[in-house]
Amino acid sequence: MNIFIVEMKAHRKSLIIWTFGIIFMVGAGMGKFAALSTSGQSMNELLAQMPKSMLAMLGIGTLDLSKASGYYGMLFLYLVLMATIHAVMLGADIISKEERDKTAEFLLVKPISRNKVITSKLLAGTVNILIFNIVTLVSSIIIVGKYSKGESVSADIVVLMVGMLILQLMFMLIGTAIAAACKNSRSATAISTGVILITFILSIAIDIDSKIKNLKYLTPFKYYEAKDLMFGGGLQWSFVILSIIIISVMICITYVFYKKRDLSI
Repeated sequence: MNIFIVEMKAHRKSLIIWTFGIIFMVGAGMGKFAALSTSGQSMNELLAQMPKSMLAMLGIGTLDLSKASGYYGMLFLYLVLMATIHAVMLGADIISKEERDKTAEFLLVKPISRNKVITSKLLAGTVNILIFNIVTLVSSIIIVGKYSKGESVSADIVVLMVGMLILQLMFMLIGTAIAAACKNSRSATAISTGVILITFILSIAIDIDSKIKNLKYLTPFKYYEAKDLMFGGGLQWSFVILSIIIISVMICITYVFYKKRDLSI
């Protein structure tokens, strides 16, 4: 039994739905940009009158929304939120679905070690993440390029997608770690999405109140922000190293707890 192929088939339908969703979000978002840019009203002047809290919730910050790149930078926050929700749910599901679907007995009677099982599952999850990211990259370059009016956007989008890929992998592994450590398999997805919600709200709170800016290390959403990736010099190595540490720790937790786990059969 090839566990990798089984997992890819199991998540094929959801991957298609999520990728169509991300393409629609990019297309709808840039379509809105086209409508606003032809209205004759300066978006930057309009937004300058809005309160800081509202700008933080919209993910705008210091982006120039009169340009396609700046508008896509605002849209990127919501693309990342969608991508990380998919990733953390995927991570939790690939670990907990055997118990949920009552297929754990079928899996465990095979002459396959638990290490090989979890490795195959993580590889399948990673391939799903890569496909999602590549679809987002290609669709973004095509759609944003259509509205860029000669502005070079491809390089900026590539950098953004690298940051998003790291976040996707991080949250997928947070999902697998929670599912492996959680005794109740049915609650793993709920806890994982709760982590997404808390860290996302914290990132917005930091933008609103600079007094808590040091808490940025607690929310991965602050590691790869569009304004920093596009206009602040690209990836910050301190955040990249921290991401690698988190990913490594989550992998270790996943393997250790899955090997010790008493699967309900």
